Amino acid sequence: MIKELKYVLFILTIFFFFFFSARYYFSDENLKKSFRSINNLDFKIKNYENDLTVLKNDTDNIIDYVKKDSLKNNKKYYFWNLLKNND
Repeated sequence: MIKELKYVLFILTIFFFFFFSARYYFSDENLKKSFRSINNLDFKIKNYENDLTVLKNDTDNIIDYVKKDSLKNNKKYYFWNLLKNND
């Protein structure tokens, strides 16, 4: 008998938790607060966007391409030989 009452109490507790959570979440007051906070964030983002400075692009012709044939050092290095010659 006590075991069944305990299960009923647990089920009622879980039911009331979900009921009151959903009731608060879908209430008009909570919806108004969430809309105001989202609207306030959008307003702040627009203000910060207007205050940003635009920097000049200085990355034109920054890459120098080197031909492989023009490299004079074509020696192949082997790892173990480098360790042996380390005096």
